[in-house]
Amino acid sequence: MSKRAPGSRSVTLKKIFRYFIQGVIILAPIGITAYVLYWLFERVDGILRPAVFAITGVNIPGIGFVIILLFVVLVGWISSNFLMGSAIHFFDHLMERTPGVKFIYSSTKDFFEAFAGDKKRFNRAVLANVFSDDVWIIGFLTDEEMRKFDMGVDKVAVYVPQAYNFAGQLYILPRMKVRKIEHITAGEAMKYSVTGGVVDLDAERDAKKKSELKTEME
Repeated sequence: MSKRAPGSRSVTLKKIFRYFIQGVIILAPIGITAYVLYWLFERVDGILRPAVFAITGVNIPGIGFVIILLFVVLVGWISSNFLMGSAIHFFDHLMERTPGVKFIYSSTKDFFEAFAGDKKRFNRAVLANVFSDDVWIIGFLTDEEMRKFDMGVDKVAVYVPQAYNFAGQLYILPRMKVRKIEHITAGEAMKYSVTGGVVDLDAERDAKKKSELKTEME
């Protein structure tokens, strides 16, 4: 019987290890995304499903999630009605004037409105020059009026998200140290920033164009 040479065995192990790493790269994002979605589904579903089961005796997985989803849609639809919109506006005004509750309510509301609605703030991607003349970081211009801090019109507020983290840092910088990003969207800038710059924006654009073209042809 012929014995395999040590060098050949080493090459085989390297190939297996490379295939393993490649499999992790492919499966890890899928697995993590699936786990996060499952965790979110279970958490949301667990809010109402026990109550529905106690009242009706029906225990259907997902029914709590569906009820909450329909309730959110219903609130959005009702708020578009003038009379109900006025009532919601009154409630909103009341919450923002209640001591203790005001800080939590207004901060949470402003946070969500910064991403959606009429008060979007993370839609102006910029390059900010910080720390030294040669260091530029990706951020979002959130406020161009710093007189409230007695800093003059030459200062602006730039929010810089952290990579792989739901956090960030606010910098108040001279206007001359901030450049508007022209060639990519705010969404692309956010994705590039939070992924630490590893995302290939050109490849994603090409894939998106191919997908849109395929959809149009169908």
